[in-house]
Amino acid sequence: MTWGLLGAFAAAVCFGLGTALQAAGARTAVAAHGTGPRMLIRLTTQLPFLAGLTLDLLGFAAELGALRALPLFVVQAVVAGELAVTALAAGPLLKIHITRREGAAIALVCAGLVLLGISSGHEGPAHVPATLRWTLPAAAAALVLLGAAATRLTGRTAAAALGAIAGLGFGLVSISVRVMTSLAPLELLRDPATYALAAGGTAAFAFYATALGRGSVTPTIAALVVAQTAVPAGIGVWLLGDRSRPGFAPVAITGFTLAVLATLTLTRFGEPEPRPRAEPGGGPAPATGRTPDHPTGP
Repeated sequence: MTWGLLGAFAAAVCFGLGTALQAAGARTAVAAHGTGPRMLIRLTTQLPFLAGLTLDLLGFAAELGALRALPLFVVQAVVAGELAVTALAAGPLLKIHITRREGAAIALVCAGLVLLGISSGHEGPAHVPATLRWTLPAAAAALVLLGAAATRLTGRTAAAALGAIAGLGFGLVSISVRVMTSLAPLELLRDPATYALAAGGTAAFAFYATALGRGSVTPTIAALVVAQTAVPAGIGVWLLGDRSRPGFAPVAITGFTLAVLATLTLTRFGEPEPRPRAEPGGGPAPATGRTPDHPTGP
């Protein structure tokens, strides 16, 4: 259990630092070449951006290890805490000031994660019926269809819908890992969960990127955080037998709720402020807030 908790916290740290480093690399590339194909090429030469991608891969490996040893509600809430890591790293990397409200939210995220760690019980791979295993790739296909339909929406509705679908896709990845009873190559090829993991992860990344491309960061990340934590946590308890330590259920519920709600407070972190309006004299009004160039996200 200890190694599983360390893996979950390591994943949150890697994802949070990775996001901040990628944002720093993107800021440099945009400043040099603007947006467009040249900027994308430039990103591949930015050391911070490449370091961020490397941390994402390490974080994913750590998360997979945690999912093999801990209940889904613990892993999902801890990984969602990456927003707190991003907020802390954004100060020195992106020169973004953390407000008191955000500082309080970071402290509450940490408190919630401590409670989850205290209440966490040990879990192994979940043994589920074959019908449930085949439901997973069907769910991935349904998410693809829902995401395609959501791309036709507009505004904040589209951002929230795509964020929720992306969150469900990431949640499906976690559930798929949780039900894999063997990691032997031949067994993985026969396991429907393997294909659900690949399809769900690909769809989640695609729809998340599409939502952020619409420019509405806050509704996207808020919907994603709720979908990728609450839904898998509920399925883990309902169908996969996830439990807290005996007698620690209230502590687990309190920690999960506190961590998720505080994380939602941090979803506004990185939302661009409105551009200053011109004053009557013709000059621009003084800026009143931070203006990060790149949104943060899970």
